[in-house]
Amino acid sequence: MLASWKKFKNRLSYKYMRTMYLESAVWKEGKFYVAQCLNVDVSSFGKTKKLALKNLQEALELYFEDAKPSLATSVKNAELTKLPVAYA
Repeated sequence: MLASWKKFKNRLSYKYMRTMYLESAVWKEGKFYVAQCLNVDVSSFGKTKKLALKNLQEALELYFEDAKPSLATSVKNAELTKLPVAYA
C-alpha cells in the first residue's frame, strides 16, 4: 500500500510542476566545464558541457525546492564582455 501511495504522490506532484527558463553560461576550466546560472547564484560542473548543464539543472531544481521562483532575477539578452579590473 505504501509503495502505491508513493507512486501516486510522485505523479501528482509532477502534474502540478511548472517550468521556468533560466539563462546560463558554460565555459571550460581546466579539465572540466563549469555551468553558472545567471538568474540565481547556482553553479555546477562536469566533464562535458552536456554533463555540466545536466548537473546545473539538478542543482537548480534542488535550489528551488526551498526557494521561491520569484528570487530568480530576470536576465534578457545576456552578453559576455571583458571588463578591466585593477589589482595590486
